[in-house]
Amino acid sequence: MKQKAIFLDRDGVINIEKEYLYKIEDFEFIDGVIESLKYLQKLGYKLFVITNQSGIGRGYYTKEDFLKLTHWMLDTLDEYGVRIEQVEYCPHTPDAGCRCRKPDTLMIENILQNHKIDLDNSWLIGDKKSDIECANKALIKNTIQVQSGHGFDNSIAKHVIDSLHLDYLKDIIKS
Repeated sequence: MKQKAIFLDRDGVINIEKEYLYKIEDFEFIDGVIESLKYLQKLGYKLFVITNQSGIGRGYYTKEDFLKLTHWMLDTLDEYGVRIEQVEYCPHTPDAGCRCRKPDTLMIENILQNHKIDLDNSWLIGDKKSDIECANKALIKNTIQVQSGHGFDNSIAKHVIDSLHLDYLKDIIKS
């Protein structure tokens, strides 16, 4: 049986956007995000993170720095009862020509190899146009663009909300 899923960008969606974030002490969850993730799990969604991390390719931090922060984030979320099933990341710079960097879909494809996902009933939540373009390329029809990361004027997402706060989310995702 296929499972419905939520694909989440990290920076600007789960945590406050800070350029090239890799230190635990600089990581701040966006207000209300933990409650929203718990809500989504209660509705039966599996949670996944897909994140571009060009700071690795640029030499601003290492893969190990990223993994340390990721493990801390996952452990912290777990303490609140939130389970992230899998984290996929692209360490490349925008000009590297890789297939993993959003808007390309390799991160989602990697998740689909490990999990039976019903894309028709799944969602992608991001803060950039490239996140929504990734969803469209991966045939994920349900998209939300949050304004808590990179502000924008014109969105191609199905829904636009201020942040991943439950007050905004519960009116869009109900089952």
